[in-house]
Amino acid sequence: MEKQLTKHQYLILGSLLFGLFFGAGNLIFPIHLGQLSAHNWAPSALGFLLSAILLPLLAILAISLTRSSSVYDLALPVGRKFALFFLILIHATLGLLVASPRTATVTYSIGIQPLLPKSLDHMGLLIFSLIYFGIAFALSYNQSKVTDYVGKLLNPILLILLAFIFLMAFVIKGDLRQINLLPAATGATSNLVNGFLQGYNTMDALAGLGFGVTIITALKLFGVQKAGARSKAVAKVGAISMGLEAIIYIFLIALGAASLKYLHLSDNGGTAFTQIMQHYTGLAGTAILGAVTFLACITSCIGMLTSLSQDWGRRFPKLGYHFFLTMTSIGAFLIANFGLDQIILYSTPLLSLIYPIAMALIILGLLTPVLGKQPLIYRTTVGLTLIPAVLDFIHTLPPYFAQMRFFSGIDGWASQYIPFYKLGLDFFPFMLIGLVGGWLLVLALKRTTVLAQH
Repeated sequence: MEKQLTKHQYLILGSLLFGLFFGAGNLIFPIHLGQLSAHNWAPSALGFLLSAILLPLLAILAISLTRSSSVYDLALPVGRKFALFFLILIHATLGLLVASPRTATVTYSIGIQPLLPKSLDHMGLLIFSLIYFGIAFALSYNQSKVTDYVGKLLNPILLILLAFIFLMAFVIKGDLRQINLLPAATGATSNLVNGFLQGYNTMDALAGLGFGVTIITALKLFGVQKAGARSKAVAKVGAISMGLEAIIYIFLIALGAASLKYLHLSDNGGTAFTQIMQHYTGLAGTAILGAVTFLACITSCIGMLTSLSQDWGRRFPKLGYHFFLTMTSIGAFLIANFGLDQIILYSTPLLSLIYPIAMALIILGLLTPVLGKQPLIYRTTVGLTLIPAVLDFIHTLPPYFAQMRFFSGIDGWASQYIPFYKLGLDFFPFMLIGLVGGWLLVLALKRTTVLAQH
């Protein structure tokens, strides 16, 4: 008989998934968004929740509905080569090139850098990132222990510290009473769109696709072996973790908006969070924030290293889990030492390329009960979505590349002729045309086949 998970086990797995999701960007971007939005923080929060909560939840549901073990299975109807390419691209972005190194640099910039003289910045980051990835490697080495380390130990401590911060800000100090709950008459729509696009930076929609393999591995260790039962369990676990994350995002965005009563607009969320904590608790706030940041980032880093090594190890079994874990830990350590500003600068074009494709696959996965896994529908949808994805990649290139005649020419042409291009939402019409067009082609081919038989 198939084993049924208890409520306690669901909570542990929900805590695990939350810990894997909630990392560097999940702390700093909502705070900064709240400051940027000011009195229009509520529409910004709604937009942010759409891309940073709804999309990851839909990603988890897509994995669940298609009974996939990983993003490879989800993308497989497009073709084996594409599925392998996208699997490598997703995990390389999360575990190696962007998200994992960013967790180390954010932890350093918030918790360590303010305590060091500027002359020791580079050396400090080198030593800290070496220790940081050493800890992440050690805690990720035994796959069967990841649930215990993250779900039962590290994440509960993180939640307690976050609860203390919100209690201090909104109950003891009463800053919640000082912010507007209703948006201003103007600017609500632009803030909604900005919040949606800012949610990309958390990378959680990609993480929802990438972490599927880690949750499924944890379910197997809990005795849930059948694909159907695992799919239902994955959906429930996703709902628990995303619901908790949504509540925390709203509080963080509100905290950023409320901070404008006693702070000026900061350059980034890390600086803003540091100043906010110093305002509430003085020197102790720096230590509390350092602990919160470390716990949020290390749990997320463990998740990214683990899921990459599990997925790539499964596809390349001769190399295996521990080989990829070692190589990725070393690679992420090296990239982290380029610094937070450089990582964010070069991550934006990469995310602009990957996100539309990921969203196309998520929608296709959700429509599986209706459309099935028709390769033609998958290929037309993903193929057409690639066009605006490449254009968005060009549009968000760093200034050095963006100013080149070739790229600036393409960007100028797209700004004039592609709908919603300047908003960064140009992939929606392309995706819709590909989806409907692929479906009509399938119906036409079926009709032709029926007529030929008669």
